[in-house]
Amino acid sequence: MVKAESDAPECISGNAAGSLIVISGPSGAGKGTIVKALLDKYPSIHYSVSATTRAPREGEVNGVNYWFIERKEFLRMREQDELLEWAEVYGNFYGTPRRRVMEALNRGHDIILEIDPQGAMKIKRNFPSAIFVYIVPPSPRELSRRICGRGTESQDAIRCRLNSVASELQYVHEYDYLVINDDLVEATADVAAIIRAEKWRVKRNIHLVGLVWGVNLKHE
Repeated sequence: MVKAESDAPECISGNAAGSLIVISGPSGAGKGTIVKALLDKYPSIHYSVSATTRAPREGEVNGVNYWFIERKEFLRMREQDELLEWAEVYGNFYGTPRRRVMEALNRGHDIILEIDPQGAMKIKRNFPSAIFVYIVPPSPRELSRRICGRGTESQDAIRCRLNSVASELQYVHEYDYLVINDDLVEATADVAAIIRAEKWRVKRNIHLVGLVWGVNLKHE
């Protein structure tokens, strides 16, 4: 986990309403590492643990990295509308449990979803005010090096992931921000700056200004 240069944990301040932050990117882009660094530095940000039917990788912990569940249970959750979004990726199902996300937002907490573009587009339809960030590595060569360096997947799985990047990139224009992860510390700082700036958008805070000053402010 990357530690920030400052000593104490910080808060990304803004309005009282919680923000939904969606982070996507190709496998190997470093989005998971960036999310971990953000959670370490900013305790005000919460993480939505996705459910998946894939097998755990070495070192992954149930309930921390993912909720690892059987395919039958995932399909039940999907049918019962217990998922905010779901997608099938590389032959496995992934989805976001609805209850935990809605509880966090209703309490005013910011919450990060680390999901693929299929799921992100479903979230965008239901939460158009969410913050959408796409992470990319600096080059195809670097992406290949990172995936191969994991040592956790077969050559066929690696080829599948690399071949899918071009189709995933077709969604980039649907995102609000693009962050190139050629330096982990800088990329993490970039995402933190995006979240901080978004929380001070006029449309997110104009009602508070109206309440404080006792005036009726309109904003389209």
